[in-house]
Amino acid sequence: MSCCLDQAELAFASLRSGPTQEEIRLASRRLDGDLLQTDISIPTMHCGACIRTIEEALDRLPGVQRARANLSAKRVSIQWNNREEAPPLIETLRNLGYEAHLFDSAGEGDPVLAQLIRALAVAGFAASNIMILSVSVWAGAEPDTRTLFYWISALLALPALAYSGRVFYLSAWQALRHGSLNMDVPISIGVLATFAMSLYETVQRGPHAYFDAATSLLFVLLVGRTLDHLMRERARAAVKGLAKLSSRGALILNEDGTEHYLPVAEIEPGMTLLLAAGERVPVDARVMEGVSDIDCSLVTGEYLPRTTEKDAILQAGTLNLSAPLTLAALSRARDSFLGEMIRMMEAVETGRPSYRRIADRAARLYAPLVHVAALLALLGWLIGTGDWHRAILIAVSVLIITCPCALGLAVPMVQVAAARRLFEQGIMAKDGAALERLVEIDSVVFDKTGTLTCGEARLCGGRFDQASLALAAAIARHSRHPYSRALIEALRDSSAPGFRSSDVVEHPGLGLEARQGKMVYRLGRPGWAGSDVPAPYGADAHVLLAGNGTVLASFRFEDGLRPDACESVASLVAQGIGAEIISGDRKKAVEQLASGLGIPFRAEMSPGDKVARIAALTSCGRKVLMVGDGLNDAPSLAAAHASMAPASGADVGRSAADLVFLGESLLAVPRALHVARRAHRLIIQNFGLAIAYNLVAIPLAFTGLVTPLIAAIAMSLSSLVVVANAQRFGGKEVGPHCSTAFPRTSIILAGGS
Repeated sequence: MSCCLDQAELAFASLRSGPTQEEIRLASRRLDGDLLQTDISIPTMHCGACIRTIEEALDRLPGVQRARANLSAKRVSIQWNNREEAPPLIETLRNLGYEAHLFDSAGEGDPVLAQLIRALAVAGFAASNIMILSVSVWAGAEPDTRTLFYWISALLALPALAYSGRVFYLSAWQALRHGSLNMDVPISIGVLATFAMSLYETVQRGPHAYFDAATSLLFVLLVGRTLDHLMRERARAAVKGLAKLSSRGALILNEDGTEHYLPVAEIEPGMTLLLAAGERVPVDARVMEGVSDIDCSLVTGEYLPRTTEKDAILQAGTLNLSAPLTLAALSRARDSFLGEMIRMMEAVETGRPSYRRIADRAARLYAPLVHVAALLALLGWLIGTGDWHRAILIAVSVLIITCPCALGLAVPMVQVAAARRLFEQGIMAKDGAALERLVEIDSVVFDKTGTLTCGEARLCGGRFDQASLALAAAIARHSRHPYSRALIEALRDSSAPGFRSSDVVEHPGLGLEARQGKMVYRLGRPGWAGSDVPAPYGADAHVLLAGNGTVLASFRFEDGLRPDACESVASLVAQGIGAEIISGDRKKAVEQLASGLGIPFRAEMSPGDKVARIAALTSCGRKVLMVGDGLNDAPSLAAAHASMAPASGADVGRSAADLVFLGESLLAVPRALHVARRAHRLIIQNFGLAIAYNLVAIPLAFTGLVTPLIAAIAMSLSSLVVVANAQRFGGKEVGPHCSTAFPRTSIILAGGS
């Protein structure tokens, strides 16, 4: 028996000590260099003081480079050096008094919400019944009846305060144990002091007791805490929706030809995946075999399916519509495009923009002032009247009514609502600071190819007939060149002739050579495909088709303008925001595009030239928003005051940008500016509401005109007003329609945009 007890104690001790170093490393995500990131769930974290305490404690651990807590997700992300031993993350958090465990994205349910609802139900039951008894007392009950009702109220209030009040007591105790104060300390003191004073009055058969105030205070506070939690979860619904797009697992094809199913978290780069029609791509992958239609709306916003062939890259979350595919995994699930989008949405809460830092600092300083104010009220009324009963009552009212909950909610509520609004419009912000910087923007600088344009070649002219186009497309099917894809896209006749792969040879930088019997076809550069180009085929042809040296057809291509580019630029100009193009493309191509949009331009610019141009604008006092997509745009995206990139852009460009837009429409730019400015106004309004509330409430409490019950209602209403104000994102979509259509021009693809 003793042996069994010893084993049980060892098992319990192991559970309490937290995961091993190996478990922590396995649960961590590898970042650049020697950094690992570990996500830890902390269900008992609920306010700004918790965030500060957790981050400061973790930042002090050896090897930890950065710790950021996410209040909405009840989670903290820690980046630490992989060369050192895993830091005692779980142990540190438990020593601070917080429940903590390694985050598991597959977890279901919401235990925090369940706890809040149970506590709310118990407090509501007690408060409603005590209020019924209080009405009888207020109606003029006899002293004996009044005392009996007070005793019944005490019996109802005691279990309610003990059970429902744990939400606040535990948090307050954790703060006091570690020498700090949070918003729940004055709440707990106020509730317990009110109950103790009421119980004393009941024992002494006094005329007044405030059991109704104590339980109603808890009930109203729990209503606010529950609504706050629900609002945060609603704001994170987009993130959860993205997570649901991820497959639970995939069918793996082994080297010996056998198959087995593997959870998505265990898929490694290089594994061969079998994807059936109707399944979502589990991780970023390359097509090895098969042709199918893919729904890429998650990535591009375009609901028309795209045909995918061998060597095409599919991103996690896209949907395979029509035929089975064999894929080669390119990344782990957590490092996929879908994982990147989820992390970017969550990062809005973990940022520390200036407004939020101001609010956190104000709430941190405000908590001690609440207790000082209550103490001054107690001493002042005690000295002035000698009535300790009235002095305690007023001190409790001051303690309750001055709780800085509204101030602490002023900024994060707006930012999560703004992030949700942006996501609904297909825009993801990496942090709240990006929204603040967008408010100051007075200049927008656009890259050309892939940003103002779609970055894809399209057949726009030349001299050819349907037969020659079909022949060119049949040859082009053996190449991944942009011009080849444009020819295939332009062909609508499925009865085109075919060439075997062995009959087609690609000459890099020149074109394709195909043999069919005695005929040798060349599709490529004019000087290579046909050395003698007849005048009718034009010298401006980009690609020629020749047979045995005779030119058969010519093709010209353009890069189509991105949808709503004209409306986007017109909207910016109408708001007084300067706009210009900086591009590495040739001057003629950029000039044609800029003249159609009516904005200035700079062409043939290197990445360094782009950075220098942004620096020049900045030195003139301009706040620049850079919108670009390519690898060569990354330095200028980082150098600008704020930056945006399309989701279809290069990985480095997306990483450098502050915001990423998913769809093809360029109206994402003015819409992001509109949401940022609206968020700025709502934050200022919330600060004003919180300050106005305190300017009115504190004098009333000091003068004794507020009872604990009224104080509880007033304090909770102030928090609810701030939360409700933060939800006022709405109104019309931004972006007036352009009065004139953009003229169709021949935009020459020259690369280096």
